[in-house]
Amino acid sequence: MSTEKTVAAPVTATSPDAPKTDVQRADVQRDFVRQIIRDDLAAGRHHAIRTRFPPEPNGYLHIGHAKAICLSFGIAAEFKGWCNLRLDDTNPGKEDPEFVEGIKDDVRWLGYEWHDLRHASDYFDVFYRAAIKLIEDGHAYVDDLSADEMREYRGTLTTPGRHSPYRERSVEENLDLFRRMRAGEFDDGSKTLRAKIDVTSGNMNMRDPAIYRIRKVTHQNTGDAWPIYPMYDYAHCLSDALEGITHSLCTLEFEDHRPLYDWFVDKVDLPNHPELWQSLHDAGFESEPDKPRQIEFSRLNLSYCITSKRKLAQLVNENLVDGWDDPRMNTLRGLRRRGFTPAGLRLLIERLGVSKQNSVIDYAILEGCIREDLDATAARRMAVLDPLKLVITNLPASHDEALVFPNHPKDESFGTREVPFAPEIWIEREDFAEVPPKGFHRLKPEGEVRLRGVGIVKCDEVIKDADGNVTELRCSLDLQSRHGMPGADRKVKGTIHWVSAKHGVATEIRLYDRLFNVAAPDDESDGKSWIEHINPDAKRTVHGWLEPAAARVEPEQRFQFERLGYFVADRTDHRAEAPVFNRAVTLRDTWTKQAG
Repeated sequence: MSTEKTVAAPVTATSPDAPKTDVQRADVQRDFVRQIIRDDLAAGRHHAIRTRFPPEPNGYLHIGHAKAICLSFGIAAEFKGWCNLRLDDTNPGKEDPEFVEGIKDDVRWLGYEWHDLRHASDYFDVFYRAAIKLIEDGHAYVDDLSADEMREYRGTLTTPGRHSPYRERSVEENLDLFRRMRAGEFDDGSKTLRAKIDVTSGNMNMRDPAIYRIRKVTHQNTGDAWPIYPMYDYAHCLSDALEGITHSLCTLEFEDHRPLYDWFVDKVDLPNHPELWQSLHDAGFESEPDKPRQIEFSRLNLSYCITSKRKLAQLVNENLVDGWDDPRMNTLRGLRRRGFTPAGLRLLIERLGVSKQNSVIDYAILEGCIREDLDATAARRMAVLDPLKLVITNLPASHDEALVFPNHPKDESFGTREVPFAPEIWIEREDFAEVPPKGFHRLKPEGEVRLRGVGIVKCDEVIKDADGNVTELRCSLDLQSRHGMPGADRKVKGTIHWVSAKHGVATEIRLYDRLFNVAAPDDESDGKSWIEHINPDAKRTVHGWLEPAAARVEPEQRFQFERLGYFVADRTDHRAEAPVFNRAVTLRDTWTKQAG
């Protein structure tokens, strides 16, 4: 049995990525989940709060999981309890150790630590013993119906189910058959252990649900030790009870499963049957079984997104994206590689709050939270994405100097840096217009503009190639407009950024945007499949120039490239000698204007 403790370094209270607790926040959160917990503590129902985050290791976590992670781990921290990370590995064949490591990495990235790392497979022996108890108590039976026959007997939402012809087998026969299932005597799908509840119930989940099915598939943790595996509804609630979880937080789709959750917990009654779980104590299991309470909350649904694991896997398998960590994906790995921040995601979740009302949140709200966090935490640098050469003709060609720039205009604690400057520089091509539109305040023939930190230049000559394309601008610098000179305060309407051509570092920059070009890609009422709604402009690659201080950084370091947006050094491909940056988010919301 695994009882691995996390080896992640603690996130300290002073870390910019550290989650805030009630003690640190002036505005203590007052959602209904926290109020239930406060009431339970006040009534003395629990001495400590214990939660868990129980993902299935059959894929990477996505944006929807972030809310569950923040709620379960955050509540445990707020109430000075603990939260387990439990991998619900009851479906071998679809699970992979790669996903296990990915889940652990994502939770740590969001800034949380788990009390224990558990697996549902740690409890397979207890689940089996508990199933024996259910049979002995007359609450379970072995059924020979096929899957199709079982669906037929189950009835519909408007018609009651019918009893299986095998429902009234004796306790002795059921015990014999179930033990033979355990021994591997029967073929896959030939027999199922079912709970004996009520086939006429208005809640379909209570119509004699399956507890165990035969699957002769190798398990990632237990190998070939088990030819039978427990169903999710059975294993999940008993895992909670075994770990002493007090509040089992889950999304609203599990609300109809709550009666079954409580039925299994009550009928097995682990706290009063230590003979079922004593082996866990002998193996070092620390918690005392308890009766958990399931509480449901609304999911995090974002526009322009899909959260179906099947569809996310299809994007990867059909090479429609560049893997699970493609920055266009709304997997946590993809968002991380894109440059989104843990603090920005937590800010979104805190602002949305916790409710019972399902709704779709505009993706722009997420982007706004990321911008807000990055505005405060990202140092500034200069980069040019679509370069146009500008030559200052009244400085010697050998001129070379270092200018001092603040790393953050709003926070002096970021310090300063030196930016090299020489007479040949790169500017953004869009910062020059030969025939400027109305309201254009950047560079034009005979026009003036301020070069950031340098002074005011005037465009004296426009150089073109044989096809008439502008290839170079020749400008003169007003030397009196330089810092410390009498004309430094002379006003011009535009200021543009630049990169020294002599000192700049060539870079690959990937401009990412929303993966889908419609707010509800799953809505196929327009006759198009969700795949047809993929945004062809969600990834563009350009080759530009960086000031040296932007290139010599470690992967995952984030910056605001002045006037361009927020960018991150790619987690996988970036190297100081060959920098690669991803755009996390633009400086402003451009989609709202397009939609209008």
